[in-house]
Amino acid sequence: MFELRLVCPQDSVETFSEALDALDALSVSVEDADAHTDQEQALFGEPGMPAPKDGWNRSLVVALFQDKVVAQDAATLLEAQDFFDGCRMLGVTDVPDQDWVRLTQSQFAPVEITPTFWIVPTWHEPPEQARQVIRLDPGLAFGTGTHPTTRMCLRWLAVNTPQGGRVLDYGCGSGILAIGAAKHGASEVVGVDIDDAAVASTRLNAQANAVEVLAGAVDTVQGQFDVVVANILATPLKVLAPLLCSHVRGAGHLVLAGILERQAQELTDAYAPYCRLEVADAQDGWVLMVAQP
Repeated sequence: MFELRLVCPQDSVETFSEALDALDALSVSVEDADAHTDQEQALFGEPGMPAPKDGWNRSLVVALFQDKVVAQDAATLLEAQDFFDGCRMLGVTDVPDQDWVRLTQSQFAPVEITPTFWIVPTWHEPPEQARQVIRLDPGLAFGTGTHPTTRMCLRWLAVNTPQGGRVLDYGCGSGILAIGAAKHGASEVVGVDIDDAAVASTRLNAQANAVEVLAGAVDTVQGQFDVVVANILATPLKVLAPLLCSHVRGAGHLVLAGILERQAQELTDAYAPYCRLEVADAQDGWVLMVAQP
């Protein structure tokens, strides 16, 4: 494999990407050309909000080619175009052969939820101290146990899942919270999501972990539950307040995550007509909120 690398202003990125695709590049990626310098620009917005800018002032465009001659010809052709003004070709370099699968897997290690409860990718052996394990690999659906909101929900479920109780995971993603509830004694677990891929992922992951989760669309939820857990984001959680609370039986618990610390009061106010939300856990700027309607 061979990499063609060039630097261009943000308004040229789309043009170069289309041109490289037409020149048989296997892939094209874009990075901040000023990363790890004083000129680096963060583009991350708040959860649920758009990024403050579409791109960086200077972008590094990296195209991967199978053949060196094709990559060099592409570089020569691009340098001759009018739109190359203000850009700089960094050259074509050889990409060493690597075991990309192993390299990707090495980025995902077992995640400790409690000293005895771990999330473990299938290519790792569980730690000796693990007494309860969820086997889960990174996939299309959100929820691998690495995000603070997921860990806080799982910690709560590890301690508070009612034995023989009924649990609803609203916005189930990968199904990790539903599986956690099933592993800790719930007799009936329902997982629902607006995304068909998430529903399919939940079913597959539940099967792989030898637990039963009834996964389906959000409009299939019926009845009330001992625990309703929703790890989404603050804005949809506020909209869903009456619906989620209606599914919690009298002495049950509502568990909400995906909430920034500064958003806690907003959620408290939104749920005040139905229940009293309180912060039960906090980690890395996120909070877990729990109530008994």
